Amino acid sequence: MLYLMHEWQRSMLGPLTYWAEASAKMFGDSGSFISRMPGADRAAAGYELMYRLGKAYEKPEFDIHSVQAHGHEVAIVEQVSMAKPFCTLKRFKRFSDDQATVDKMKNDPAVLVVAPLSGHHSTLLRDTVRTLLRDHKVYITDWVDARMIPVDEGSFGLADYVAYIEEFIRHVGVHRAHVVSVCQPTVPVLAAVSLMAARGEATPATLTLMGGPIDTRRSPTSVDNLATTRPLSWFRNQLIHKVPWQYPGAGRAVYPGFLQHAGFIAMNPSRHVMSHWDFYENLRKGDLDDAEAHRKFYDEYNAVLDMPAEYYLDTIETVFQEHRLPMGTWEIDGELVRPAKIKGTALLTIEGELDDISGAGQTEAAHDLCSGIAKKSRKHITVAGAGHYGIFSGRRWRETVYPDVRDFIKRFDRGNSSTGAKGPKKG
Repeated sequence: MLYLMHEWQRSMLGPLTYWAEASAKMFGDSGSFISRMPGADRAAAGYELMYRLGKAYEKPEFDIHSVQAHGHEVAIVEQVSMAKPFCTLKRFKRFSDDQATVDKMKNDPAVLVVAPLSGHHSTLLRDTVRTLLRDHKVYITDWVDARMIPVDEGSFGLADYVAYIEEFIRHVGVHRAHVVSVCQPTVPVLAAVSLMAARGEATPATLTLMGGPIDTRRSPTSVDNLATTRPLSWFRNQLIHKVPWQYPGAGRAVYPGFLQHAGFIAMNPSRHVMSHWDFYENLRKGDLDDAEAHRKFYDEYNAVLDMPAEYYLDTIETVFQEHRLPMGTWEIDGELVRPAKIKGTALLTIEGELDDISGAGQTEAAHDLCSGIAKKSRKHITVAGAGHYGIFSGRRWRETVYPDVRDFIKRFDRGNSSTGAKGPKKG
């Protein structure tokens, strides 16, 4: 019923948001005579704020069309490399007319970026992808909104997530694959590589874990405390709802995106209130650059997806309540997850000093678990002054974190066996 009520509210607010959008343009457009009336600036700012508070936010685009690579600007084409019911593996293909640049790009390492399935779309890692494209071939997991997946596609739990990651690593090519996981997927990514190693399979050249809950017993945050102070039944009864009839996934049990978004806001309500007040003031004063920055941030922040119920509940139980990975008790289809079996993969962990989502030491805990990796092939970085998002997005990521990630990948890259045979000009 809660999901149905939410959709009913959206449909009722629809005409009001359209009217607010039109009114904002009417009072704010310099070509409109109404914009010259006293108080028009305040009216335009108020109406736009009303529009943005009430509108529905759809999945943003990556919008990456070119980057600088090897001293030249190269074109980027977004491609579907593999499509599965719950996730699309995307590749950002680089193209150039300069043959020397093409030859260099062919020898670049391949990076698989594993985006979180934790509310926001994978476009949240747009800056991560754009920066990596300077020196790497880049793939990313683009998780599908569960409300768009028909029930007959079956369920999707944490074990399925691990299986997807294994398949994607093999697809990218294990020999030169470098895996970068951000936040929540650090746990299933480490599990996937552990299982591959235990079976005697080849594993990626490097594994970079950024701000993830490997062991939430270390420096628990408010997120960790919420997961451990309530029984699993509470999450099942309070947060899981059925997708309503108007979506392809009608009847599927999910953790709805609108509830996740409410949780995000509740973590720092005063910050969001002040941000919207500043937006109003910037519009009123004509500070269009800051106003546009606000729009871009909240276009991304307010766009959320539904998570499959099985996956969400599995994560709460396995990662936050029972700590099965660090406790050594996690089994997937009869196989015990043993990170100590990993030997041929170099490990880099990254944490933000001020991270209030994954506390200090939670990601670094991977080093204790991956005892089979030689110390010379392991490195940990704590980024001074960085919060959760700062380690993978923004100026601090581009100028401080990325050079370390790039150099680590370069150091342990296994080289390219390609002979440089002629082919299309792409990389």
